[in-house]
Amino acid sequence: MKILAITACTAGIAHTYIAREKLENAAKELGHDIKVETQGSIGVENEFTPEEIRGADVIVISADIRVNKERFTGKPVVEIPISMVMKSPKGVITKIQEKMGK
Repeated sequence: MKILAITACTAGIAHTYIAREKLENAAKELGHDIKVETQGSIGVENEFTPEEIRGADVIVISADIRVNKERFTGKPVVEIPISMVMKSPKGVITKIQEKMGK
C-alpha cells in the first residue's frame, strides 16, 4: 500500500517529528511504502508532489491542528489524532490496511 501521511501538532515541534518517525518505521515493518509530510514550527517539510498524491492509496492526516485537504480530492483520507500514532503506529496502519482491503 502506498501511504502519504501528514503529521502536525499544536506546537509544531516534538510530536510532529516523533509521529513521522513512528509512522515511517511502522509502515516499513508492515511492508508498505510511505512518505510523511510534516507541518511543524518551521513550515511544511517533505511536501507531496501532485504525482505522489495521484499514486497514493490513502492519505493519513495525524494532526491536532487544521490541515487543508483540498489537494486530496478523490482520495481516501483518514484523519486521526496525533496521540493515536504516538501510542500505536502499527495498530493505526493495520486498521487502515484492513479497511482498505490491502
